[in-house]
Amino acid sequence: MSGTVRLTAAQAMMRWLSVQMTEEGERFIEGCWAIFGHGNVAGIGEALHGIGDAFPTWRGQNEQTMAHAAIAYAKTMRRRRAQAVTSSIGPGATNMVTAAALAHVNRLPVLFIPGDVFANRRPDPVLQQIEDFDDGTVSANDCFRPVSRYFDRIQRPEQLLTALPGALRVMTDPANCGPVTLAFCQDVQAEAYDWPESFFEPKTWRIRRPEPDPVEVAEAVRLIAAASRPVIVAGGGVLYSGAEAELVDFATRHGIPVVETQAGKSALSWEHELNFGSPGVTGSACANELAARADLVIGVGTRFQDFTTGSWTVFAEPGRKLLSINLAGYDAQKHGATPVVGDARVALQRIGAELGDRRFDWHDPAARRDWHEAVRHVTAAPAEGNALPTDAQVIGAVQRVARGNTVAMCAAGTMPGALQVLWQAAPGGYHMEYGYSCMGYEVAGAMGIKLAAPEREVICFVGDGSYMMANSELATAVMRRVPFTIVLTDNRGYGCINRLQIECGGAEFNNMYKDSNVEVQPEIDFVAHAASMGAHAEKASGIADLEAKILAARSRDIPTVIVIDTDAVPGLDVGGHWWDVAVPQAGGPERLREARARYEANSARQRIFD
Repeated sequence: MSGTVRLTAAQAMMRWLSVQMTEEGERFIEGCWAIFGHGNVAGIGEALHGIGDAFPTWRGQNEQTMAHAAIAYAKTMRRRRAQAVTSSIGPGATNMVTAAALAHVNRLPVLFIPGDVFANRRPDPVLQQIEDFDDGTVSANDCFRPVSRYFDRIQRPEQLLTALPGALRVMTDPANCGPVTLAFCQDVQAEAYDWPESFFEPKTWRIRRPEPDPVEVAEAVRLIAAASRPVIVAGGGVLYSGAEAELVDFATRHGIPVVETQAGKSALSWEHELNFGSPGVTGSACANELAARADLVIGVGTRFQDFTTGSWTVFAEPGRKLLSINLAGYDAQKHGATPVVGDARVALQRIGAELGDRRFDWHDPAARRDWHEAVRHVTAAPAEGNALPTDAQVIGAVQRVARGNTVAMCAAGTMPGALQVLWQAAPGGYHMEYGYSCMGYEVAGAMGIKLAAPEREVICFVGDGSYMMANSELATAVMRRVPFTIVLTDNRGYGCINRLQIECGGAEFNNMYKDSNVEVQPEIDFVAHAASMGAHAEKASGIADLEAKILAARSRDIPTVIVIDTDAVPGLDVGGHWWDVAVPQAGGPERLREARARYEANSARQRIFD
């Protein structure tokens, strides 16, 4: 019969987490990011110190960005491992809500452990406590409820006996994966309890591969066999399933062209003859041509976000059908799709076996070659000696010096769309947070990628606006000697949204510094700023110098920040598609009326259901 061991609730939590293992014999929760404050320093802080390297602690600079690092780690690990994040009870906790939303949208596992108010309520209201005048059970941590896959408030030590397994159940469930929040009342953290010793026996968590229903497989086979021009939309589920080889085999054997979402990009090498790039708003010309003609759209691990679908105008063929292979029934049945609920790898194997030798081969190889020529043209170095480069030309510079182990990463602004259209990704060489398009993910995310894949060269594209929003984990990367390269494009404002503002008929207003209500135009020295945090920082004089500085960065054991001035005005002039951003219907100048007319014409082409 098992005995008991007396520990505080916080000590028990950390001991339990330290013995939750993957099938490869590693901790599923690698360790914990922590910023201590009122509500977690005495209980959780003491427990983390006591357990030491058995469950390591890492200090962050901002609760949101250290959570971003944990999310990037989990994404790079393909959801096979994760990290925890703890904060104080008030602003520290609410700082993490944005990160929780990011993880929720992207279906990524991270364990949030914010401190909470006193369960016994004796000292209420305590420092940083949010009081609801009509509900005594509410705390600031209730903000996590809509952005958590699983939420629990620990108000008694013994509640951990069910809450902790519940948390890992969700984080290791491929169909329901996402962030978990265990709001931990601060007095309960310090309360002792006699725990069963069996609770701390190591446990291995296996990530299952759900088999698709045979009836759904048969219906998928019938749809594909009856099609003339099918196209595959490869999403992030291909990568999380480890189904890259199955995707290549399925597409090649049946002659079906493939287009990639932001999350699915790099599942198939850009050099593969069936890879036609990305569809939709940030799509390649050849991919959007295929999408417009396809009579069957086969989604594999995608939730068909509006950028992928051109706000449901890109898949324009009359009578076209939608087939969606997805682990989550919620995603598989969107927009009237015929669902195949199951693991991507298994589903492709089952469907492929039933299709036999059926081939299509309807794609145009010349269109793909023309597209790559267009990419080479717009990413070439500027012809004029001192002209400010475009974002496309910056991408071209990085592309020319990239290696097979390079990971290009980004999150918000101009670069995500430009990279999806233009970056030629080697397998596994692309990391984009574009489900939530969260400014400030970039620097912390680059660190998380490098921590998960130290053998990879990580190149972070970040605009000056996003860098200004969240850059402090650069200091963490310096302290921990985590090397990666930041290419900081300075266009002196929010250039991406400024272009969208113009496209929607608006005046240039409040996006670029020159159009903002300021007395003095800022001249921000990003080199000095990055250097002050210990990074190696320098400014590139042009595209050739940028290439040379990226090569030199490979010899360093700290982050390198390379700043380059860019032109905020030009778009890509290649690829792209309409995006549904509502334009005011009345009250504006002629340019606004013209934009509204374009909006109404495009809206009329939307096909939400067939």
